[in-house]
Amino acid sequence: MAKRKYSDETKEQIVKECREIGNTALVARRHNISKHTVYSWVKKAKETGSVRSLPKDEKKKMKEIENRLDKMSDKNDKLKKIVAEKELELAILRELRDKVNPR
Repeated sequence: MAKRKYSDETKEQIVKECREIGNTALVARRHNISKHTVYSWVKKAKETGSVRSLPKDEKKKMKEIENRLDKMSDKNDKLKKIVAEKELELAILRELRDKVNPR
């Protein structure tokens, strides 16, 4: 059986679909790809933040790593902000609850 080469865009789309659906085997079956191949793409995306391979040239590789790190830092900052907002909302709701139902 010949190995097929998938584009980075295809891999990213399939990994995104796996995250949305939550069933990697189903997505693999839908695209007629081995579930082991899709599992490896999902694992690589979790570990490195992307299914795209790094360039061979050292300068380009470092530039790509820096770009990925910047993107992950931005995502992390956004998530921290969301968590802080939710914690504030919970604190306000707890305070309101305690005022309405004093113990």
